[in-house]
Amino acid sequence: MTAPVLRLANADEEARIVAFLDENWGGRLALVHARDYFDFYYRPFGADTLQFAVAETDGQLAAVAGYILANRSSRPDVWVSVWCARKGCNGIGLELMAALPGLTGARVLACNNIRPKTMAFYRFLGWSADRMDHYYRLAPRAEYRLARPDGSVFPEPVPGAVFERVSSPEQLGEIFPGKPHKDAWYVARRYFSFPRLSYDVWKTGRSLVVTRTVDAGCARVVRIVDFIGRPDDFALCGEGLNAWMEHEGAEYMDCYCAGMSSDVMRQAGFLARTEDSKAVVPNYLDPPLLENTEYYYFTNDPDGFVMFKADGDQDRPNLG
Repeated sequence: MTAPVLRLANADEEARIVAFLDENWGGRLALVHARDYFDFYYRPFGADTLQFAVAETDGQLAAVAGYILANRSSRPDVWVSVWCARKGCNGIGLELMAALPGLTGARVLACNNIRPKTMAFYRFLGWSADRMDHYYRLAPRAEYRLARPDGSVFPEPVPGAVFERVSSPEQLGEIFPGKPHKDAWYVARRYFSFPRLSYDVWKTGRSLVVTRTVDAGCARVVRIVDFIGRPDDFALCGEGLNAWMEHEGAEYMDCYCAGMSSDVMRQAGFLARTEDSKAVVPNYLDPPLLENTEYYYFTNDPDGFVMFKADGDQDRPNLG
């Protein structure tokens, strides 16, 4: 076997890459067969681009990796979306992953919702891999249809700043340059033009909070799917988020995140659900699955890194 060739995919290689995934993923990967999502994630600039990297040996694909841009800069921060290697080519797959920052020019590389057993691969590369934290706040109720409380008492949010609704991309204004950096192009596409789902975008100072209300039939839930700002400033969002939960008549409000301190989350009125917690805060709501769910992630640059549930190709309908 010759040394692998690692390169970015050509725009006309979609059919070849999808066929490779169909053969090697271990089942039909619905994400790459949903036309609207494939184009949204992997062809954000139209048919002339295809956001995949590939590894070839002897002219045959050995591994592929789809990626998503967080901004349009010359050094974009990048989320890995799909990573797959042919049987017997795991080492080549790891080479491709290690080469992705150079191939894409990425400043920060990360992936949301990795398999726990793959964390060792990323740590082998010298990167950080860990569990995402899960924070929640229950509305005061006599009974709950979805959540299963453990008797915890939730702190009251500290007094906050003005919490304004952002109804269009034109109202975004200056966006805090976090890590990963999400620019106005990204925010406008992801939260105002996303296929099949609608979001609520909120602004306080230079920080943005994004929520999505889910109606599970028996109850409603507010999901905090993104925060773009100084992590410490999230504490000032608690009052506004609590008011929105009450407005929506939601049973609870939750968020999966990494890089947010428990002290800040407590000031915003949230408690952590740990892996051994007796509380149940369901993640899957269509249909409701009354159990806890864990998410894991990696990043090659953990210092100051913040991740929320909607990063990468997460927070989308179950495409089955």
